[in-house]
Amino acid sequence: MTQPLRLVFAGTPEFAAEHLQALLTAGQRPVAVYTQPDRPAGRGQKPMASPVKRLALQHGIPVLQPPTLRDAAAQAELAALEPDLLLVVAYGLILPQAVLDIPRLGCVNSHASLLPRWRGAAPIQRAIEAGDGESGVTVMRMEAGLDTGPMLLKVATPIRPDDTGGSLHDRLAGLGAQALVEAIGALAAGGLAGETQDDALATYAHKLNKDEARLDWSRPADELERRIRAFDPWPVCHSSLDGAPLKVFAASVEQGGGAPGTILAASRDGLTVACGSGALRLTRLQLPGGRPLAFAELYNSRREQFAVGQVLGT
Repeated sequence: MTQPLRLVFAGTPEFAAEHLQALLTAGQRPVAVYTQPDRPAGRGQKPMASPVKRLALQHGIPVLQPPTLRDAAAQAELAALEPDLLLVVAYGLILPQAVLDIPRLGCVNSHASLLPRWRGAAPIQRAIEAGDGESGVTVMRMEAGLDTGPMLLKVATPIRPDDTGGSLHDRLAGLGAQALVEAIGALAAGGLAGETQDDALATYAHKLNKDEARLDWSRPADELERRIRAFDPWPVCHSSLDGAPLKVFAASVEQGGGAPGTILAASRDGLTVACGSGALRLTRLQLPGGRPLAFAELYNSRREQFAVGQVLGT
């Protein structure tokens, strides 16, 4: 009978926690979990445990939180666990070669892209923003390069016209979790030959930032509509109206033209704004001090605020 593998899991956000839960459900209990140090969060800026840490503690799994894996002490601590396999999912720390060499069967990563399409920090959002027809998860062997290792297993899903960064994230978390469980079983049985990535097909998925979430109304309407979906729930696309910030959560592409940013029409159906080409009908907005609302609710009480001819973003 095959001995179960000694697994160590490294991950931090909710995406990784779903993978850890799938391992536990499948009876693949890690001997230890690595996650990033607790970070200040919330209004009180109190240290907050990561979703992976909270789940591990619920199941009595030892949790390690070194600020770096580059020092010898942290590497010795990992080596003492004698792992057969290190599973890495959105961990957020760089693994130097000395760490990659510790597990007997190496290190495996679940990455939210159909590699080599999107390497880097934000593959889910960049796929939506670029208008890709599909996304997915790649389970790969890790090497020193950024998401460059041999691909072991891929699972794909169409990107739907109404997908947001949040909805695609949740779908890929579930798909990736099951793919990782499947890959561990195959590796334990001695299967899964890696497929080399074609570097010429790779694109770097830059980390998201709030500055790029500011809507540039001179851009085409279809481009802005994709960005609005991609950046929901974070960092959320935004503009301004009468000098006050205006967050945009949902929009659709419309016919129309005018100076970019100009309000062309307003009704309970939405706020139509001219873009560099075409127009956007904004259907879910958030005003300062409020919560995200369907535009119909805002229009009922603030009709004069959305007068035709006003210009957003000035």
